[in-house]
Amino acid sequence: MELSEIIPHIEVLIFASDKPLTALEIVELINNAFGFLEERVSLDQIESALQGIIEKYNSEFYPFEVKESGGGFQFLTKKDFYKTIAQLNGDKFLKRLSTAALETLAIIAYKQPITKGEIEAIRGVNSDYSVQKLLEKELIVIAGRNELMPGHPLIYTTSKNFMDYFGINSTDDLPKIREVLADQIIEGTMINPEDFTSNTAFESQQEIISDIAVNEEGELIEKKEDETQTEENPSEE
Repeated sequence: MELSEIIPHIEVLIFASDKPLTALEIVELINNAFGFLEERVSLDQIESALQGIIEKYNSEFYPFEVKESGGGFQFLTKKDFYKTIAQLNGDKFLKRLSTAALETLAIIAYKQPITKGEIEAIRGVNSDYSVQKLLEKELIVIAGRNELMPGHPLIYTTSKNFMDYFGINSTDDLPKIREVLADQIIEGTMINPEDFTSNTAFESQQEIISDIAVNEEGELIEKKEDETQTEENPSEE
């Protein structure tokens, strides 16, 4: 089959599916639909067709797009239309995770598989409620037990819903820790000796000094605005 013939079938499969579809699943579904054909579609053909579909719906003409998210391909509305479609689902789209839940989810995402005790050791507080809420929202799953730890505690990992919720295709798409913290790093100010000899620096120091006075008790105080103006523009007698 030509790519032009395959593309509509891929589009309709992605559109009708209630879960993200992988390229391999699409290959199988199309070949099952056209099982009578001697020439079966290949994975390479499907992947090429998917790239064409993605480029097609990236156009500004469409309010939705095809993205690889949640472990497969799916149609998603573009973020520019969030406020419009949010009206159809009431508070569903407006409910956000609490700070505690986000902290817990971030720890699980980056440290998985992880036990609740390990989560609490990192957060420093009890995390029963946050873990329970994340389980209810199906953002995390119980992946078994840690057989090497006393009591064999449950271990938690993120779910496919987690990837879908955050619009990523795998945990490899998560930003690196150093990238997340990069914006929070404050670099020290470099001071050059010449800064103290330049006219600009000297004038700045003079302005600061002019706003400071010493009271009768020998304490430094900030001059009031009207006092500063009086010294700068003394009245003539």
